[in-house]
Amino acid sequence: MSSDFETYEQDFGTLTADVTNKIGRIPKLAGEEKTQLVLNVDKQLEEVRELLEQMDLEVREIPIQSRGMYSSRLKSYKQEMEKLEKDFKRSRIAYSDEVRNELLGDDGGSSESQRAHLLDNTERLERSSRRLEAGYQIAVETEQVGQEILANLHSDREKIQRSRDRLRETDANLGKSSRILTSMLRR
Repeated sequence: MSSDFETYEQDFGTLTADVTNKIGRIPKLAGEEKTQLVLNVDKQLEEVRELLEQMDLEVREIPIQSRGMYSSRLKSYKQEMEKLEKDFKRSRIAYSDEVRNELLGDDGGSSESQRAHLLDNTERLERSSRRLEAGYQIAVETEQVGQEILANLHSDREKIQRSRDRLRETDANLGKSSRILTSMLRR
């Protein structure tokens, strides 16, 4: 079951990368080309929603011990989907570069440097977010491993206590048997 989930994860990664690329191109286009790209992105977003639903179904079928790790991953994917949808809405209504230049005047040099700086910062933020998500995933997985170890230690402790009780009972019975045999030998 988890292999299906991982296949869905790969499809999700491929689709979201493609959607992100197309969303970035939407404001730069105009007319029919822009309309076609918007429709294409809309279809791909619907495919991503369906993938998330499939992933959700897979998580429900995974054993409880491993479910936490997969649900946290699914939650981060859903958040990423929400971000994609917001970016898509913004890109559909964003002005193209020509319209922006007409409205603000032709100050292309500083605009391009600001845009490059903004893109660099956005990429840095996305890398940091991915690192944080990976760290969170590791923390969740570590917590689950710790819980499993504690459960195993608890069951081992119970076994040891039961064995100790049996040994005490056996020791008492041996003492009693020894006394009976000693008294029988005296007679």
